[in-house]
Amino acid sequence: MPFAPGRPAIVKERFKKSYRHPILDEKLTTRRVIQEARCLHRMRRAGVDTPTVYLVDVKASTIYMEYVDGTSVRDFISSQGPLVEDIEIKLAQSIGKSLGIMHDLDIVHGDLTTSNMMIRTESQSVVMIDFGLSAVSSMVEDKAVDLYVLERALISTHPDTDRLFQTILKHYGRSSKGGKIVLKKLEEVRRRGRKRTAFG
Repeated sequence: MPFAPGRPAIVKERFKKSYRHPILDEKLTTRRVIQEARCLHRMRRAGVDTPTVYLVDVKASTIYMEYVDGTSVRDFISSQGPLVEDIEIKLAQSIGKSLGIMHDLDIVHGDLTTSNMMIRTESQSVVMIDFGLSAVSSMVEDKAVDLYVLERALISTHPDTDRLFQTILKHYGRSSKGGKIVLKKLEEVRRRGRKRTAFG
């Protein structure tokens, strides 16, 4: 490809939604494509490992980006069984720091799961991927919900990872300037979540 000679790349295309009005669909799709590319670029500039964006074709609703050679954090955890402590700490530190920087940039991922994080084969660096539902928001509530989504994803997909999540939060708090406020709000979000679970 002319924009990335010799480099493997992936193509992410957003398809038309037939249930939406064509004009509305085009506007929403264009906004999402631009938003995702901008978030990836801003995070990479801030030091977070994300796929390099090579080309954005707004008319074709397509992003050409770096192919990440590695495995998802979901598959990594599943293949390990109980995580060895030093591996768990290193993984949690990397995730927590990345999320802290992301939220300080007022970027909310929107779909934080271990499937949307990868570990590079060579460097073992954690890569944040799939910002298709991302948004720019300075609201503490939105950032706390982001963390809550990750917590629920860990509970449902990886039993016995409470210590991992608590370590992620510890490093998140250390890395994010507004981390303490977000973590306090997370407690409130959790309480609301438990009430919804209890009362349907």
